[in-house]
Amino acid sequence: MRTALVIGAGIAGPVAAIALQRAGIATTVCEARADAADEVGAFLTLQVNGIDALRTLGIGHVVEGIGFPTPSMRFRSGTGKLLGEVSTGAPLPDGTVGVTLRRSDLYRALRDEAERQGVTIEHGRRLVDARRVADGVRAEFADGTTVTADLLVGADGVRSRVRQVIDPDAPPARFVPVLNMGGFAPAMDVGAAPGTYEMVFGKRAFFGYVVAPGGSVWWFANPPQRTEPAPGELASLGTAHWRARLRELYSVDRTPACRIIDATPGELRAWATYDLPSVRRWHRDRMVLIGDAAHAMSPSSGQGASMAIEDAVELGRCLRDVPEIDTAFAAFEGLRRSRVEQVVADGARSSNAKAAGPVARVLRDLFLPIFLKRQGDRAAAWLHGHHIDWDAPVVAGAGAGSR
Repeated sequence: MRTALVIGAGIAGPVAAIALQRAGIATTVCEARADAADEVGAFLTLQVNGIDALRTLGIGHVVEGIGFPTPSMRFRSGTGKLLGEVSTGAPLPDGTVGVTLRRSDLYRALRDEAERQGVTIEHGRRLVDARRVADGVRAEFADGTTVTADLLVGADGVRSRVRQVIDPDAPPARFVPVLNMGGFAPAMDVGAAPGTYEMVFGKRAFFGYVVAPGGSVWWFANPPQRTEPAPGELASLGTAHWRARLRELYSVDRTPACRIIDATPGELRAWATYDLPSVRRWHRDRMVLIGDAAHAMSPSSGQGASMAIEDAVELGRCLRDVPEIDTAFAAFEGLRRSRVEQVVADGARSSNAKAAGPVARVLRDLFLPIFLKRQGDRAAAWLHGHHIDWDAPVVAGAGAGSR
């Protein structure tokens, strides 16, 4: 039996491990963190194409009961004017729609399912180097140990060490000029229907929120940030700083943003946003990139988790059907590159619209209703309607098997 090492236990890593096991490849996941602590970020949306991809592997049940349906988004200006409403994807045949869930809950559910299916997940295993050897790929870890496997999958995020190994001269991730923050406020009346995102293009910053079952309000904020923060800069700014800054940003808008933020208990933190418009090399010497390591995208795309899951499924199919490993990786790239790079580009445009100047705001509010209608129709077919057929054979160089 062939063996694989997957670096990273976020979203892409455990799903890839499950797909590889199903393809007959014994897989171990190595995670740099010493425990199961999860990355910064309060919650995310998993769109119907991501749920469909999980179901392709027979693991759609992992997201049942840990989130809530969020079938639509309403966009408003800072004055409260409704600019448009779009769905988050046509429901699947059984009526399932996109869901919002805590990031930590999704990570935990995917890791638990991978281990239930026989995948080994090792924590405290930070990759420092990897190289092709006669019998596969040898990975070297910070604790001084080495492991050799037939292939290595880099699912280690936007700052991927595997990407650096594959292409030492690869450019770094691109800073997107907005910060991200988020939290959970207790139940309150914010004039919004449960499960419908309210997205507000405020005068000074973008704000989004959704009412969860029970009435609590899940929210995120995107303070503009023209220059990339220095290392440690955001971490040095405490909750008092962020509450004051957010109040100043949203006090000029007709939204419940200030009430929601003031009611949110606990610590407030901000993190920088990055994307990868186009990674030059996805694979080399039996090593391959998936998820954010290959195509990190702005949270504005709403597709980061779903694209990572799609990657994992397609990688499993390619390694199942194409005997030579690097040729299988090339087939995988052929199936995925154009799709994910388009999603990255769409997300970047959405993020830049959040930080628009005075003239751009007027034009945005004027043309956004038209754009939302056109984009919604396109997304329903091309983005959310994407389906991967696990049983369809992959032919190297043909780009077959998905639609």
